[in-house]
Order: sequence, then C-alpha cells, then structure tokens
Amino acid sequence: MKSFRPSRRRFLSTMTGSAALAASGIYSPHVFALSRKRRIGVALVGLGYYSRDLLAPALQLTQYCHLAGIVTGSPEKIPVWQKKYGIADKNVYSYDNMHRIADNPDIDVIYIVLPTSLHEKYSVIAANAGKHVWCEKPMAMTVAECESIIGACNKNKVQLTIGYRLQHEPNTRTVMQYAASKPFGKIKHVTAKAGYYDASPNPDHWRMKKAMGGGAMYDMGTYPLNAARYSTGEFPVAISARHERKRPELFKEVDETAYFDLVFPGGATAECMASVGENVNILNIDCEKGWYKLEPFQSYTGVSGITSTGVALDKTVNNQQARQMDDDALAILENIPPLVPGEEGMKEIALIQAAIKSVEGGGKTIRL
Repeated sequence: MKSFRPSRRRFLSTMTGSAALAASGIYSPHVFALSRKRRIGVALVGLGYYSRDLLAPALQLTQYCHLAGIVTGSPEKIPVWQKKYGIADKNVYSYDNMHRIADNPDIDVIYIVLPTSLHEKYSVIAANAGKHVWCEKPMAMTVAECESIIGACNKNKVQLTIGYRLQHEPNTRTVMQYAASKPFGKIKHVTAKAGYYDASPNPDHWRMKKAMGGGAMYDMGTYPLNAARYSTGEFPVAISARHERKRPELFKEVDETAYFDLVFPGGATAECMASVGENVNILNIDCEKGWYKLEPFQSYTGVSGITSTGVALDKTVNNQQARQMDDDALAILENIPPLVPGEEGMKEIALIQAAIKSVEGGGKTIRL
C-alpha cells in the first residue's frame, strides 16, 4: 500500500479551519449567498435508494441547487423520475452517453451515487465533461483511484467534494470545533461505533460483493474512522484491525463487523467499530477534564449529545443532505474551497487500505 500521511498543518487546515469558521459565524450560507447569481443544476448518477429516497427529496428543500438531470442504466425508472421531478428529456442520460453532459448548460454538477467500485470511472467521466463532481463516500476503492479522481478534477479545473454529510451537521461541527479549542483539556480517548442489523442481506446486492466495495469496513467504516479523526483534529500514526463474521453462511466474501484501533500523534487513542450485524451508533470523547458525546452520531436525523457539564449538543438541521448540498453549491457559486475536498476522502481510503493490511497480517499494527 502506498504510504499516505498528510502534514499536520495541512490536516488541521482541512479538519479544524472550517470548523473554526463555522463556530465564528464566518462560514455561513447567508454571508456567501450575497453574490449568488443562480441555482446550481445537479445531475444524479445512479437512482438507487440513496438518490431516490434521500438526495432527490433533499434537493427539493435546497436554496442554492436543484435537481436538473439523471443518469441511469434502468430505462424503466426514467418516466417515474420525469413525472415526479419534471426532468426534461434532454437532461436524461445513460451510463454510455453520460459524457455528453459536457454540452448541457443546465447541469453544473454531477453527483456520483454508485457502488464504490464505480466511483473512479464515473467521477473521471464527469470531470472530463467539465462538470463539478460530488462523489459519495467511500470515495473509491484505493488511494490510487482517489488520486485519479483528484487529478481529473484538477486538470479540468472543476471542484471535487465528497459526500460526508455529517461534517455539515451542526452538532458534529461543534465536536470538530472542540478538537481545536479543547474545552475539556487534552483529548485522551475516542470511542466511535456505527452499525445496523441487516437480518436478511441480499446475496446479490453490491454491498455483499468484495470487489464492489461491500462489507462493514467499506460500507460503514468511514463513519467511525472519520469521526475519530474529526474528534481529535489529527491523522493517526498507527492502526490495527480485525474482522468478525457471526453469520458466515450469509457473509461469505465480506466482513460483517470490523474493529479498528487507532493511535494519534498527540497521544489520543480510538476504539472504532463498523457493523452490518449489530445496531450501534455512538461517538464518545474522553478528555482530561471531562467528556462529551453524540448518540446517535451518524443517523440521517436526530444527531445530538451532551457534555459532562450538562451542555446539550442539540442544534437542529431540517435535512442533512440538503444542508450538505447547499454548502457545496455555495462553494461553487462563491469559488471557495468545498468543506470536504477530495483529499479528505482519500485519507479515509488510506486508512481502510491500512486496516485491510492489518487484517491480512492477523491484526498486526500498521504504522502510517
């Protein structure tokens, strides 16, 4: 695996700089919208559950972007989407002719909502079409694929952002700000666990296919790994990992549960878990002079928590995906860096690759 270790300055610039802006009130849609000229047109690539049930409805709630087009390999879905959202024929594409979006001024952004193994291919096509790229997490299968996406976006001078919706969520952003301000003293230990119980996984679904990015590590691992990083404001120096299959007859080629242990340069440690076989959803940060937590920390709604001093972390957001897409649209409109750039997504993939190496080595510690 290629070595990947960002500098402390660069990491903190990504993880805590924007958090500080948010805490100060500078990073505000109301400020950046002042010179707004129009709404950003978004085309969704892949019309599965996340696009159908979450992104498309959220786009109806946004202020600075709108659903302009679709890309699908399922012709039977087209009339349903056109009737529901009023999508013009000229804004409907297949995977084979997606590159023709280059000639469509209605579409400014192409949002990749496909199995992880397809993210690189279609992100590069989107960038080469001269459109801004929003890519769901996990960003790709490997660091090399991430670098390919970043390179294509840089070459075509388009923005790239990764769909870490929680980094736009207000209570999560408070936790990110705490990583910088340390109101409870030095951070000692982070516990980050995210999982759900899939009672009857479909063996033909891509999430059950190793080559497509299935399994707990890829499907859910980005949540606890990213949480451990934004809770400390640091990139780890070491990781060890192991897999568990309580139902091997169902999870034949992918992991059902993944465990990660991280060590950070400032001395903090993290205990992480990702699962598709157990319901769990907690982020707890223990410090020298207290603690704080979010429970749940990665749900689509209701993210909230409390501190050891009784302060409630209970800011509300009407729709996480709408907030995320509005923030990302404003970054394009105002020509400012996006909140979660491609380099941020690549850090997670570097950790996942290191975790895989650890598992293959019997849980040995991998230095980063």
